[in-house]
Amino acid sequence: MTPVFTKRPREPRSAEAEAAGLRWLRGASGAVVEVLALDPVANTLSTAMVREVAPTRRAARTAGRELARIHRAGAPAFGAPPPGWKGPNYIGTRIQECTPRDRWGEFYVAQRVLPFARRAREAGNLDAAGLALVERAADAIVAVSWEIAPARIHGDLWTGNLLFGEDGPVFIDPAAHGGHPETDLAMLDLFGVPFPEEIWAGYHEVSALAPGFRERFPLHQLHPLAVHALTHGPGYARALVGAARETCRLLVGG
Repeated sequence: MTPVFTKRPREPRSAEAEAAGLRWLRGASGAVVEVLALDPVANTLSTAMVREVAPTRRAARTAGRELARIHRAGAPAFGAPPPGWKGPNYIGTRIQECTPRDRWGEFYVAQRVLPFARRAREAGNLDAAGLALVERAADAIVAVSWEIAPARIHGDLWTGNLLFGEDGPVFIDPAAHGGHPETDLAMLDLFGVPFPEEIWAGYHEVSALAPGFRERFPLHQLHPLAVHALTHGPGYARALVGAARETCRLLVGG
């Protein structure tokens, strides 16, 4: 009998949102945790329990391959939610917009970076100069013609949402939507995933990583850093400003 893990989030329809994301991602990879039961009335979600073990290089490489398979499964548009899901999309406990768009830069800036950066400013965690720099970085992102097809991404892939179980890596707790594949890689890097080079190598075995992908991590980290600047305070605001500065340096030369 499969051991079960049941969670009871407080946010309205959060269990349903997570279940929709997990099912969509699991359609591309068995490394995504399996949904066993969902109770929309009680807002509870039951998944297969993961018995965690120490991560290994081999498991990290497998994680990279499976993540690439998820991304390659694609999405209808940037910002597209899981098929059939019309409810909220959460990153952690915060709602974020998921309105399909044709251009990645416009979606990413308008629905991911700026809403959280501006709320961080309203909360007093980000100063006016910092917000101005984030907005400058956002303008630079929109100005680029990103030649990328919408990927099916996890959307909240910090290291705590990639577990290493007895049977291999397991992805949990997504904020799944159509996005840029480098966004998931950048979030793993931001929060210190074990054996990152093995993950990149495994990923590259399935889908070629574009040259300079590591250099672009700061622009993909603007979203999680803006979220954390809102929820965790000025310490993350400093990191957000640093990522914005690096984005400007990369895209506009200063």
